[in-house]
Amino acid sequence: MRTGRIAPLLTVGITATLLPALVPAAQASAAEPLRRFENQKPAWHRCAPSQPAAFQCATIQVPLDYSRPDGKKIKLAISRMKTAVPGKRHGAILFNPGGPGGEGLDMPVMMKNAMPKNVREQYDLIGFDPRGVGHSTPLTCGLTPREQNIEHPYKAATFSRDVKWARTVADKCRAENGDRLAYFTTRNTARDMDVIRAVLGEKKISYLGYSYGTYLGAVYAQMFPTRTDRFVLDSAVDPARVWRGMIQVWAEGTEPAFTRWTKWTARHDRTYGLGNTPAQVKKTFWDLIARADRTPIDDGGQKLTGDDIRAALRAEFFRPKSAADEVVRLKKAAHGHASLRPSPAPDRQPEPRFAQAPAAQQPTDNASVVFWTVLCGDTAAWPRDPEQYRRDAIRDKATYPLYGDFASNITPCAFWTEPAEPVTEVDNTLGVLTVQNQWDSQTPLASGLGMHHALKGSRMVYVKGGEGHGVYSGDPRACADRTVNAFLSNGRLPARDVTCKPSGRRSPGVTSLPVPGPSHTPQSPRF
Repeated sequence: MRTGRIAPLLTVGITATLLPALVPAAQASAAEPLRRFENQKPAWHRCAPSQPAAFQCATIQVPLDYSRPDGKKIKLAISRMKTAVPGKRHGAILFNPGGPGGEGLDMPVMMKNAMPKNVREQYDLIGFDPRGVGHSTPLTCGLTPREQNIEHPYKAATFSRDVKWARTVADKCRAENGDRLAYFTTRNTARDMDVIRAVLGEKKISYLGYSYGTYLGAVYAQMFPTRTDRFVLDSAVDPARVWRGMIQVWAEGTEPAFTRWTKWTARHDRTYGLGNTPAQVKKTFWDLIARADRTPIDDGGQKLTGDDIRAALRAEFFRPKSAADEVVRLKKAAHGHASLRPSPAPDRQPEPRFAQAPAAQQPTDNASVVFWTVLCGDTAAWPRDPEQYRRDAIRDKATYPLYGDFASNITPCAFWTEPAEPVTEVDNTLGVLTVQNQWDSQTPLASGLGMHHALKGSRMVYVKGGEGHGVYSGDPRACADRTVNAFLSNGRLPARDVTCKPSGRRSPGVTSLPVPGPSHTPQSPRF
């Protein structure tokens, strides 16, 4: 849901799902042309003078369309930090930080600093910017900042404007990219990962993916089961709900988080003064929303409506103290009392970016464009009738008042080009480890359970009471991290699912955070 705030399922036949690297079985003849991609010899070089010499980058080529490997090609930016202990080396581990649209080229440096020594010594750490992203051949549609904002609350008076926005984004992306837009999908990114595996000379790959990266990892495992080694999926997407259902789960997951927040805040009434019962706290919040709808609140020069506050605080409610602090601050602002904007909490700081040399100027709409391109291109299970979105938004605003109308309102996928392939059905018995916080705003618990159930051979590490998006940080003192470290070290899954207590330390991998608060410029949610 990067920077984050992010159907009947079409299934693929078993042959198409399990045949490595090819689209349909009929195109087995494409295997020979693919070998020249797999046999590439990357020109590894130091990523940047300011970075360690061991942090190396390279660019390889992959087919735009894997069913026609002799056709157009695109660039894929990859990086590595090789283990310095060959005798302990197990293989290569790839990373993905989420998105869709998150850049992963820098992740070897991040994860080297996070992983304990006995784990990282076993692996060459491999990063890559997925197709369409960052230093790989980047996508752009020439979207304005306003067009990149996906958070549109449903109102009868503005619905026609929302439809126009959705159609404009789809039309601009088609005009800018033409037919190639259909090939920037999760299935093709998984195929790219398998080319990376072959280029590295590995028979199998290990993997650590966060958020959207869990779906990418699950799709790879489904398509290439014999090449799947030690896979960890942290803060998981439910593969049965891609993709409209995953946006809607933001609304569904927020309601229990809001209820928990009202109870917590009532117990801390002496501190916050928002009410000494959950009902009073709830009333205080909705009174604030109604007031902002009547007269937008001046928050340091930014005028906030009730809709703005609902959108901005959605993810905050998964962290009760943070939400209570923000509601108090906004309540003071509503009464004309200026308050300092809070600094981002440690778990909401943007990750450092390690610029390449020479630095490439990326399109300003790149992350937003990749987000929609993947979500619209992965599955055809998006309504085409704008009135369906209207009906769903009205229904879900009543059922999930905090965010239901945002989550079910119209999107550019209503006007997108039909996907080139069916969605991947994730259903296998591979030994994969999933990791999940109880109170995750971007991939709520129900979503993580959906992935766990789809991967029938998986084990789940469940952090009861855990808050935030992204669990694994490599901390050997944390229960969840110890379980992940053990799996990455020896390849053995726990005998049963594991329940842990929170560690309080933030994962270094998720780039779909921070979630903008009301004092930040609104940005698109990400997984």
